[in-house]
Amino acid sequence: MWIDQLVLRQTFRIPRPEGTSGDGSGAARRFDAALMAAGFKLSRELLEHLGGLDESAVLDLAGRVLPVVREMAGDHVRHNAYFKDFPANVPGTFEFWADCLRDVVGDAAEEILSRYRINLLALPRYGRYQHTYEEMLAAHDELLAGIGDRVTVLHLGRTAAEEGAELYLRLAGSVTPLSGDESEALKALAGEYADGPQPGKVPVRENLAVVNRARLDAGAPLLVDTVTDVLRLACALSDGDVTLAERTRFVSLKRPVRRALLAALDGVVRDNPGKLADVRARREEWKRLGERLHPHEYPRRPHAAQVFAVARGDMSVPSFAGRFEALAAAGDIAAAAAFGKNAPGVLFRSLDRLLRARPGAPDAVLDAAQDVAGAVSGRVLLSVREHLLNRESGAAQRVFANRLGRGWCGPDTRAPLEPEVIGRLASLIDAEVRRRLPPMGRLLIDPDVLDVALPLSGKAAGDGLGVLPRGSRTPVDGELLRFFIYWRERSTETDFDLSALLLDERYHATRWLSYTSLKVAGGEHSGDITQAPEGASEFINLSLGEIGERFIVPQVNVFDGEGFDDVAESFFGFMMRDAERAGRPFEPRTVRMKSDLRGPGRVALPLVFVRDGGRWGAVWLHLNLLGDPRFNQVEKNRLSTAALVRGIVERRFLTVGHLVDLMDAEDATAWDGESVPEHPVAFIGLQRPEGLHPESQVFTPENLRELIPA
Repeated sequence: MWIDQLVLRQTFRIPRPEGTSGDGSGAARRFDAALMAAGFKLSRELLEHLGGLDESAVLDLAGRVLPVVREMAGDHVRHNAYFKDFPANVPGTFEFWADCLRDVVGDAAEEILSRYRINLLALPRYGRYQHTYEEMLAAHDELLAGIGDRVTVLHLGRTAAEEGAELYLRLAGSVTPLSGDESEALKALAGEYADGPQPGKVPVRENLAVVNRARLDAGAPLLVDTVTDVLRLACALSDGDVTLAERTRFVSLKRPVRRALLAALDGVVRDNPGKLADVRARREEWKRLGERLHPHEYPRRPHAAQVFAVARGDMSVPSFAGRFEALAAAGDIAAAAAFGKNAPGVLFRSLDRLLRARPGAPDAVLDAAQDVAGAVSGRVLLSVREHLLNRESGAAQRVFANRLGRGWCGPDTRAPLEPEVIGRLASLIDAEVRRRLPPMGRLLIDPDVLDVALPLSGKAAGDGLGVLPRGSRTPVDGELLRFFIYWRERSTETDFDLSALLLDERYHATRWLSYTSLKVAGGEHSGDITQAPEGASEFINLSLGEIGERFIVPQVNVFDGEGFDDVAESFFGFMMRDAERAGRPFEPRTVRMKSDLRGPGRVALPLVFVRDGGRWGAVWLHLNLLGDPRFNQVEKNRLSTAALVRGIVERRFLTVGHLVDLMDAEDATAWDGESVPEHPVAFIGLQRPEGLHPESQVFTPENLRELIPA
């Protein structure tokens, strides 16, 4: 059954349920109604299939599917609000604090607050729920269905085995790094399908480590062609970091495993001794791994022994990077470019630096790039193309984000590139990408997907429902915007704070909503919860028509206790409603996005809402600030937040629309959101429409990376 759940989470398909034939139509309709309460719905094909099964089979499926989709929408927990009537009857901040203090000191509360500093956390009523979840529900009328509610359609898939195998091949063969949930899915599936069909190539090295661990357990041959592939596999076997960004403590390995790793190393070096140059970059890791592999016990693997000799410094091997850097540092740019052709990816990542070093003589560099463009991965080509977009715009600030989402900004002090040089290089890359894109036949395109950033890395997006890559822009329709957080502490009393920073046209902070500012014109905060042993939620409600600022920046601060990576669970999301709609503070069918909160920082910035020309939209950030160990507040980090927001909003991202413009198609039609053609198409959109021809190709956020050429 676990494969069913993985497939559902990653593809929004339910593997074809099997069972005794019967009349399950009534149970299927009840199942569909229960799904709709959480914002999901069965496709017509799936509903018809379930109608032909025995009722018990339908009910069994519903029992497995409903908990999964409710968790996807954040509806698997109880979302209580501190102020029972939220968003109604939220008091002013001073009034609320005085009321909490009045319980302790009586009528002197206002005077004490105006003259002295008070520890709010010491007040018995502050930060702790004063009512039960059931009492909060009783204070709210039922939410009436609205045409703007989210409806995520679940489609009928093939058998669980077939769907699992296809998902494994898609994840293992991905041309870009996977997100956290996708990586976990790959780990689970790799063991199940180690003996089955394999992708022709596993381009992402950290994915290859996961695949190789499963193949090692299954006794299948390892897929390695560099010494670092073996190092990553050793990290995987020790449950360490296969990206090699963090130190792994290698565990003791059984003799058959040691033999397999040393045999793989020996084969790589024997076939290409130049691969020894990669060892120097990870000398300390190799020395520690050597203590576990005992290479001296295997004299029949002399080439593997050379790896550890290089790591110890007993054997000298000139590295490619060292020779390349020496040529560039000496100013011999033509020689550096020619030598860089031996590693096309490195050459393309260094083009900006080489072109700046000799701005008056770019021909040698551009000629070298032309010679090897066909050997560069599509992901690197598109990353360089996006880089050129921003060099062309001449932005004054650079924004940086590491693989964990840690973001920071700095001034761009690089010399500009000549427009002619940018144009030549951009044309070269576009031509190469166009050459690799397969013919798409008839294209059907959802216009809302055109501004979605290409998923060049799964690290640039969180895990969850409705989540898009960093830099993506999507319209936001509705009058009431409500975002929320939920967290549950693991072992230490933990206080997360939800805030909203409002910025004007110049990215200046004008005001904010937080526990220190419970009400502003057009907005309310649900109240501060300061501990979450059984889980806690906070909400911010905004009437968009009353917000005069251009930017709304949701922010989650770790005020005290465990961080995002330490709590038992935490997530952020936002909902959209029409004005004056009833309902609870949290209504799953109004949830447009729900994303896990993860990362080493103490301040999370999931996305920013931007008003352009009277219409609001969302720009996805997926960033975090380092923050302070304790007492992070929106007031303290508004400058760094504004700088990051400006860096992302003004940065130009390569979008799906750019790739569509390069595609060779018979015709391209904008989807009207309703009708679909009877013939096969290649559909690109935010969600698969119902009724597509079964032979259609479908590209949605779940598999947009498949558009990126290898």
